[in-house]
Amino acid sequence: MLFAIMLLSVYLMPLGYSAALSLRDSSVEPGQPLWPSEAAQFSYEGQSYDLYNVPIAGTLRQLALYKPGRESSVFIDPKDPTQQIQWQGRWRTLDKVWNFAPRWSNFAEAWRITNFGRLFFNTVAIAVIGTIGAVGSAVIIAYGFSRFRIPGKTILFTILVGTIILPQQVTIVPTYAMFATIGWEGTWLPLLVPHFFGNAYNIFLLRQFFMSIPRDLDEAAMIDGAGPFHILWSVIVPQAWPAIIAVSLFHFFFAWNDFLAPLVYLVGHEDLWPISVGMSYFAGQYNTQPQLIQATAIMALALPVVIFMFAQKVFVQGVVVTGVEK
Repeated sequence: MLFAIMLLSVYLMPLGYSAALSLRDSSVEPGQPLWPSEAAQFSYEGQSYDLYNVPIAGTLRQLALYKPGRESSVFIDPKDPTQQIQWQGRWRTLDKVWNFAPRWSNFAEAWRITNFGRLFFNTVAIAVIGTIGAVGSAVIIAYGFSRFRIPGKTILFTILVGTIILPQQVTIVPTYAMFATIGWEGTWLPLLVPHFFGNAYNIFLLRQFFMSIPRDLDEAAMIDGAGPFHILWSVIVPQAWPAIIAVSLFHFFFAWNDFLAPLVYLVGHEDLWPISVGMSYFAGQYNTQPQLIQATAIMALALPVVIFMFAQKVFVQGVVVTGVEK
């Protein structure tokens, strides 16, 4: 249990640091903690003085630095401002007192600067439409591979699965030339249309699940007069929801995080950019303000995390079952 907690802490540490940085101020002082903070101050006679942890008589007291000196400084006790304390030592060696002060305005500023609402709409539209096309086509193709006798089916399926190892970077140049020739450059069509023709990874997972469904159910439906598409819709799909949801989440997260394809096809069309491209441009322009960059990243991460949390049980079930073939 302890090892699991330690492993989880290490895994979530970058996310925690990103969340903390998104709530910090733009200026960071030496010795300032990682969590969102600001120097604790005490107001006296119209002036603000920083608080320090001062060791006095073996105890640490939070005192305001009133008159700093090289070897001797004067501090004020916030509880009794009339009491001035002469402290011997170098005040720069003291630890400053910090208060927890999250800057929630970073999110509003990042939303405004990046036009995040438009980026969010574009990303959701691309991810949802692409997921519908990818899952719908994968269900039909996987149904064919798992239920019908097709000449050369094994060879075709082997070739299909083999395309999984083909990197996107290898085909990006010829596909870009083809889409540019037919005038699809600068539109969402190259990002959406190819998904309606199936994806090898999705097809493989769904085929594995469909093959675990007994054929007796198909035969019973045929006796009742059901055709192939009726069997798919009434028999296969209702039992395959865990696998379908898993594949849907896989593709949705892929489309949400895809950077290369939108960057290539939507260059120069800022109104069509998804979050991935918009954040890259924003990070280059505002590299001196990491708190705004991290605030944008947290906003971009919010929807996928919420979706995964609500669909976690079905997602895990679909991933486990799709790897089992009966």
